[in-house]
Amino acid sequence: MLNLSNELKGMKSVAISGHIRPDGDCVGSTMATYLYIKKNMPEIDVHIYLEDIPDVFNCIKDVDKIEKADGVDRIFDCFVCCDSVKERIGAAEHIYDNAQKTINIDHHITNPGASDINYIVAEASSASELVFNTLNFENIDEDIAKALYIGIIHDTGVFQYSNVSPSTLVAASKLISFGFDFPTIIAETFYQKTYVQTKVCGEVLENSRLFLDGKVSFGAVTPQMAEKYNTVSKDYDGIVNGLRNITGVDVAIFMYLLDDGSCKVSMRTNNDNVDVSAVSHTFGGGGHKRAAGVTMEGTMEEVLEKLLSEIKKQY
Repeated sequence: MLNLSNELKGMKSVAISGHIRPDGDCVGSTMATYLYIKKNMPEIDVHIYLEDIPDVFNCIKDVDKIEKADGVDRIFDCFVCCDSVKERIGAAEHIYDNAQKTINIDHHITNPGASDINYIVAEASSASELVFNTLNFENIDEDIAKALYIGIIHDTGVFQYSNVSPSTLVAASKLISFGFDFPTIIAETFYQKTYVQTKVCGEVLENSRLFLDGKVSFGAVTPQMAEKYNTVSKDYDGIVNGLRNITGVDVAIFMYLLDDGSCKVSMRTNNDNVDVSAVSHTFGGGGHKRAAGVTMEGTMEEVLEKLLSEIKKQY
């Protein structure tokens, strides 16, 4: 098993990043890594590079230290990539490429393990659980624990998804022993939604459709809806789970347009009848058996037709 402190011995500079459009696990795993290095290895000049994070994660210490990677011209001793492959870290990719050493901590089954040091466990609940495994527990504090806990609850749906294992619950129990207000964290970062998020979700569900004899649900934020509510992508968090919770549905597909006109797709399943990571991988995406995503060219209807065709092959 990877021990982060051992891997960073003698290092003078470390960069950290995760995937584009960072979610709870991405933010939690990268920020915990940042906070751990800052606390326990003060001799290291550590920097964290991410795209804009959802406001709900402002409760994590030092999120104001997150930087933009654009234009950064520096060679770091080490680059730690969490919850992603390097091809999905956006503007930070050139920093990764220039680093003297690269470490990848991830739980996506589609990750080929192309870094110098790879700690990739597809069965793990989250990158945050894996980061927890790499840290010396006696050197964790409440702020680090809270960041890791947030990452774990977001990628497990507060411990309801099939990626939860006994080791996940053991990690969570150790983390809450630090005494932070975990019920409030769950409520405010996972369940609570803004009024705009609630309105958009309601309209998506109202206009949702069923396919393949009710086994597949589909919902989308249209350009008209996005303009009507003046939304950004973070306003769409959790909508796919609303589609997944429809009785009789095996697979939920949620879609919206990116600025370049391509379709951002999120898929979730309720069982093992369909492997959505295989579906997304067909079109250049990735993820897990029950949760995956992909960006595809074409109209929403064209993209939906392609996805349904691949899903149908699995029945």
